[in-house]
Amino acid sequence: MDKIDKQILNILQTNARASLKEIGEATFLSSPAISARIAQLERNGVITDYGAHVNLQTLGYNIKAFINLEVDPKQKPVFYPFVDSIPNVLECNCVTGEFSMLLKVAFPTTNELDTFIGELQQFGKTYTQVVFSTSVGPRGIHFEDQ
Repeated sequence: MDKIDKQILNILQTNARASLKEIGEATFLSSPAISARIAQLERNGVITDYGAHVNLQTLGYNIKAFINLEVDPKQKPVFYPFVDSIPNVLECNCVTGEFSMLLKVAFPTTNELDTFIGELQQFGKTYTQVVFSTSVGPRGIHFEDQ
Protein backbone atom coordinates (compact mmCIF):
# COMPACT_ATOMS: atom_id res chain seq x y z
CA MET A 1 0.00 0.00 0.00
CA ASP A 2 1.51 3.30 -1.08
CA LYS A 3 0.87 6.98 -0.36
CA ILE A 4 -1.91 7.22 -2.97
CA ASP A 5 -3.75 4.21 -1.52
CA LYS A 6 -3.60 5.86 1.90
CA GLN A 7 -4.99 9.09 0.44
CA ILE A 8 -7.83 7.14 -1.14
CA LEU A 9 -8.59 5.44 2.18
CA ASN A 10 -8.58 8.78 4.02
CA ILE A 11 -11.09 10.18 1.52
CA LEU A 12 -13.37 7.13 1.55
CA GLN A 13 -13.35 6.91 5.35
CA THR A 14 -14.47 10.54 5.50
CA ASN A 15 -17.00 10.21 2.67
CA ALA A 16 -17.73 6.75 1.27
CA ARG A 17 -19.82 8.43 -1.44
CA ALA A 18 -16.91 10.45 -2.84
CA SER A 19 -16.90 10.13 -6.62
CA LEU A 20 -14.00 8.73 -8.60
CA LYS A 21 -13.59 12.20 -10.08
CA GLU A 22 -13.31 13.81 -6.62
CA ILE A 23 -10.79 11.22 -5.47
CA GLY A 24 -8.87 11.59 -8.73
CA GLU A 25 -8.65 15.37 -8.32
CA ALA A 26 -7.27 14.95 -4.81
CA THR A 27 -4.70 12.34 -5.85
CA PHE A 28 -3.94 13.60 -9.36
CA LEU A 29 -4.98 10.29 -10.94
CA SER A 30 -7.58 9.44 -13.57
CA SER A 31 -10.94 7.94 -12.64
CA PRO A 32 -9.99 4.54 -14.18
CA ALA A 33 -6.77 4.52 -12.14
CA ILE A 34 -8.70 5.30 -8.95
CA SER A 35 -11.26 2.63 -9.77
CA ALA A 36 -8.49 0.05 -10.25
CA ARG A 37 -6.84 1.01 -6.95
CA ILE A 38 -10.13 0.80 -5.04
CA ALA A 39 -10.85 -2.60 -6.59
CA GLN A 40 -7.38 -3.80 -5.52
CA LEU A 41 -7.94 -2.49 -1.96
CA GLU A 42 -11.24 -4.40 -1.89
CA ARG A 43 -9.64 -7.61 -3.24
CA ASN A 44 -6.87 -7.35 -0.64
CA GLY A 45 -9.44 -7.04 2.16
CA VAL A 46 -8.35 -3.52 3.11
CA ILE A 47 -11.77 -2.10 2.24
CA THR A 48 -14.37 -4.50 3.61
CA ASP A 49 -17.60 -2.53 3.16
CA TYR A 50 -19.20 0.86 2.72
CA GLY A 51 -21.81 2.39 4.97
CA ALA A 52 -23.59 5.41 6.32
CA HIS A 53 -23.22 6.80 9.83
CA VAL A 54 -26.66 7.52 11.25
CA ASN A 55 -27.66 9.64 14.23
CA LEU A 56 -29.22 7.06 16.55
CA GLN A 57 -31.01 9.67 18.65
CA THR A 58 -32.92 11.04 15.65
CA LEU A 59 -34.19 7.48 15.12
CA GLY A 60 -35.34 7.21 18.74
CA TYR A 61 -32.41 5.21 20.12
CA ASN A 62 -31.69 7.51 23.05
CA ILE A 63 -29.83 5.01 25.25
CA LYS A 64 -26.33 3.91 24.25
CA ALA A 65 -24.47 1.60 26.60
CA PHE A 66 -21.44 -0.65 26.93
CA ILE A 67 -22.06 -4.00 28.56
CA ASN A 68 -19.28 -6.17 29.93
CA LEU A 69 -20.28 -9.82 30.02
CA GLU A 70 -18.55 -12.84 31.52
CA VAL A 71 -19.22 -15.73 29.11
CA ASP A 72 -18.06 -19.27 29.76
CA PRO A 73 -16.07 -20.36 26.68
CA LYS A 74 -18.32 -23.43 26.38
CA GLN A 75 -21.31 -21.11 25.86
CA LYS A 76 -19.78 -19.19 22.93
CA PRO A 77 -21.38 -21.45 20.27
CA VAL A 78 -24.80 -20.48 21.68
CA PHE A 79 -23.92 -16.91 22.68
CA TYR A 80 -22.57 -15.71 19.31
CA PRO A 81 -25.70 -16.58 17.29
CA PHE A 82 -27.89 -15.11 20.04
CA VAL A 83 -26.07 -11.78 20.17
CA ASP A 84 -25.81 -11.63 16.36
CA SER A 85 -29.60 -11.91 16.13
CA ILE A 86 -30.19 -8.79 18.25
CA PRO A 87 -30.22 -5.68 16.01
CA ASN A 88 -29.64 -3.40 19.01
CA VAL A 89 -26.15 -4.86 19.43
CA LEU A 90 -23.89 -2.50 17.48
CA GLU A 91 -20.65 -4.34 18.34
CA CYS A 92 -19.61 -7.45 20.21
CA ASN A 93 -15.94 -7.82 21.06
CA CYS A 94 -14.14 -10.68 22.78
CA VAL A 95 -11.76 -8.94 25.21
CA THR A 96 -9.20 -9.55 27.92
CA GLY A 97 -9.76 -8.84 31.59
CA GLU A 98 -12.36 -9.77 34.17
CA PHE A 99 -15.11 -9.95 31.51
CA SER A 100 -14.76 -11.84 28.25
CA MET A 101 -17.17 -9.80 26.08
CA LEU A 102 -17.74 -6.10 25.53
CA LEU A 103 -20.96 -5.15 23.78
CA LYS A 104 -21.93 -1.74 22.44
CA VAL A 105 -25.73 -1.44 22.30
CA ALA A 106 -28.42 1.14 21.55
CA PHE A 107 -32.02 1.07 22.76
CA PRO A 108 -34.92 3.53 22.72
CA THR A 109 -35.51 3.25 26.48
CA THR A 110 -33.81 2.11 29.66
CA ASN A 111 -36.61 -0.45 30.13
CA GLU A 112 -35.64 -2.14 26.85
CA LEU A 113 -31.97 -2.04 27.83
CA ASP A 114 -32.87 -3.61 31.18
CA THR A 115 -34.84 -6.39 29.48
CA PHE A 116 -31.89 -7.14 27.19
CA ILE A 117 -29.46 -7.23 30.12
CA GLY A 118 -31.79 -9.74 31.79
CA GLU A 119 -31.59 -11.92 28.66
CA LEU A 120 -27.79 -11.61 28.58
CA GLN A 121 -27.49 -12.79 32.16
CA GLN A 122 -28.29 -16.34 31.06
CA PHE A 123 -24.71 -16.32 29.74
CA GLY A 124 -23.05 -14.81 32.82
CA LYS A 125 -22.42 -11.79 35.01
CA THR A 126 -22.86 -8.33 33.43
CA TYR A 127 -21.56 -4.87 34.17
CA THR A 128 -23.22 -2.00 32.27
CA GLN A 129 -22.17 1.58 31.60
CA VAL A 130 -24.72 3.96 30.08
CA VAL A 131 -23.22 6.64 27.83
CA PHE A 132 -23.99 10.28 28.70
CA SER A 133 -22.18 11.81 25.73
CA THR A 134 -19.67 10.94 23.03
CA SER A 135 -16.84 13.39 22.37
CA VAL A 136 -15.28 11.33 19.56
CA GLY A 137 -17.66 9.29 17.44
CA PRO A 138 -17.00 6.39 15.10
CA ARG A 139 -14.24 7.11 12.63
CA GLY A 140 -11.60 5.40 10.58
CA ILE A 141 -7.83 5.43 10.86
CA HIS A 142 -6.26 8.54 9.33
CA PHE A 143 -3.10 7.84 7.37
CA GLU A 144 -0.46 10.56 7.54
CA ASP A 145 1.26 11.73 4.39
CA GLN A 146 4.67 10.17 4.03
